[in-house]
Amino acid sequence: MAEPRTAPLTVAPPEAVAELRFDAAMEAEIARILARYPSTQAQAALLPVLWLCQERWGWISPGIERAIAERLALSPAFVEGVVSFYTMYQREPPGRYLLQVCTTLSCQLCGTGELVGHLKQRLGIDFGETTADGRFTLVDVQCLGACGEGPVVQINNDYYTGLTVERLEALLDRFE
Repeated sequence: MAEPRTAPLTVAPPEAVAELRFDAAMEAEIARILARYPSTQAQAALLPVLWLCQERWGWISPGIERAIAERLALSPAFVEGVVSFYTMYQREPPGRYLLQVCTTLSCQLCGTGELVGHLKQRLGIDFGETTADGRFTLVDVQCLGACGEGPVVQINNDYYTGLTVERLEALLDRFE
């Protein structure tokens, strides 16, 4: 199987999402999501609406949280609680390539530790950090669900499995 052609994330700068009103296109998408749930259960649409917003702006800013809370008639604290609970939502602007490295036992046994050390050295960053040029953000995650194919790294929305340092180097070279 051919490897995916990972596209860079589009990431809105903080000032662009400090205060937000959904445009007509986003309102239409949110309405489609809401239609899947009983009208009294707008809260059930929260996770898909968060995904929609993260796809559009690259991360979930406090301004996006407030806009979602208002649109779904939820408290801003509830929305913030959900965003802070789930690690899949980015609360800071990520780099153009979000490197999510599975660090669970299965991948550790397959060599993730060596990959992590290599990534940290090559990129000059630690987990939770972004390179100075804004190209890469490095994140450790607990299980990407590909235990039989480890070590695995998810780059943006694409999985790369069975990685070695050499294969990882070739991938990073494609993104630079």
